Amino acid sequence: MDILWTLLTLPYAPVRGLTAIVKVVAREAESQQHSPVNIRRELEELDRAATAGEITPEERDRGQQQVLERLTGPAAGRTPSDRNGAARRPAAARRETTDRRGGPRRPRGGRR
Repeated sequence: MDILWTLLTLPYAPVRGLTAIVKVVAREAESQQHSPVNIRRELEELDRAATAGEITPEERDRGQQQVLERLTGPAAGRTPSDRNGAARRPAAARRETTDRRGGPRRPRGGRR
């Protein structure tokens, strides 16, 4: 049955591959956005712009506040599954209770 299922869903393989790539890119972008090194660089850039007179001290303070909120915000330091509000369930709770057709799952072995 698995071979048949694989053959039937083969046309959707590019979509599954693209979805996996998008997830990796999104995860990397989030890690870059919350990276302490990048945050420090942005804060230093704000200070440099303020001392050069390119921005006002109020604009610098607002920029610093935005950068620090990104660092300490609710999404900082959490895994992507935690951000979605989905807690990890125990392995027993993750097991499927239905078969692929939506009917109740029968125990393996024995007769139907």
